[in-house]
Amino acid sequence: MPKKRKKKLKIKVKVKEKIKKTKLKNIKKKESALKLQKANDQKSEIVKIKKQATEKKIFKPKDYVVYPKHGVGQILSVSTKTIGGIDVQCYDIKFEKDKALGLLPINKQFHLRPLSTINQVNKSLSILKGKPKIKRTMWSRRAQEYDQKINSGKIYELAEVVRDLNKGNDTLVDQSYSERQLFEKAYERMLSEFKIVLDVTTEDTQKKMDKALNRIAPQPVI
Repeated sequence: MPKKRKKKLKIKVKVKEKIKKTKLKNIKKKESALKLQKANDQKSEIVKIKKQATEKKIFKPKDYVVYPKHGVGQILSVSTKTIGGIDVQCYDIKFEKDKALGLLPINKQFHLRPLSTINQVNKSLSILKGKPKIKRTMWSRRAQEYDQKINSGKIYELAEVVRDLNKGNDTLVDQSYSERQLFEKAYERMLSEFKIVLDVTTEDTQKKMDKALNRIAPQPVI
């Protein structure tokens, strides 16, 4: 066989071997990529959260708490509920005013606050005695601000709303339906909290608040 032909055959063989090796390398790369993908898929399945992260309970059953949007409630128990396939620890809360039961996940307990102290109640009563502060803005804007204060759950802000919307015994002063609604909402929130803190009846708490607001009902003429 001529030398040139032999050389050409050798080159062809080498090229074929190179192509074969390249193909094998590509196949191995694809196989390793598939293995890696499968491993990642398996890992993501293992990492999937099945249970809510444990969090220290701040409150316990029978504790009274204030939930800004609903007012005063009492924790009945702590239970586990399955929400979206995850076990979640919740406070079961009874709201006396609305005669309703509510659930609050323990990892959302920052929404709750404990009842006011005696000192905070006394300071709130002092706020009620103060002179109303009425801004010279449109009622819709003020109503929004009052509503935000009520839903803040902060006792001093509640007291400010009651003080500013209080009309005392002056029946001649015009008060819109929305003003009365906001006043009564804030008043009821304070009343329900104060009676528990002071450990007195609803009537006695109301008398204390009405005295601070100068809303004492006139005595009947005999």
